Amino acid sequence: MGNPRVARIADRIQVIVAEMLERRIKDPRLGFVTITDVRVTGDSQQATIFYTVLGEADSLESTAAALESAKGLLRSEVGKQLGMRHVPSLTFIPDALPENARHLDEVLARAKALDEAVAAARGNAYAGEPDPYKKPREDGDQDGDEDEVEDGE
Repeated sequence: MGNPRVARIADRIQVIVAEMLERRIKDPRLGFVTITDVRVTGDSQQATIFYTVLGEADSLESTAAALESAKGLLRSEVGKQLGMRHVPSLTFIPDALPENARHLDEVLARAKALDEAVAAARGNAYAGEPDPYKKPREDGDQDGDEDEVEDGE
């Protein structure tokens, strides 16, 4: 949405639809819905509304049916409040973000458990020498490299 006008329309549609779902739509099939994002095409003819539903899969299906049946009322209210000549058509799509986040949490938990298992198997011993840092040389402690060069000449 590079066009600021389209971005303002999308933000306004999100607010209008959320308020309508909270206050005016009294469908018993409607679950606890959150409007997460609205994307409007560049010509403002179509608006895609992403939503999440708190609950199980059956509440998602019933909420989808309730939103589909309330689409006309929501579109007319969007038209009234925006004052546009051509009101965008509304399309409701369930947002996959919570499911993706849940999957990512499971993967991270599995990785953490594997890291803890590797750390427990390793114990307290570290690889390498007990003191891996290089120490500065003392004046009397030199390598025999210079003596070998002199002998070779």
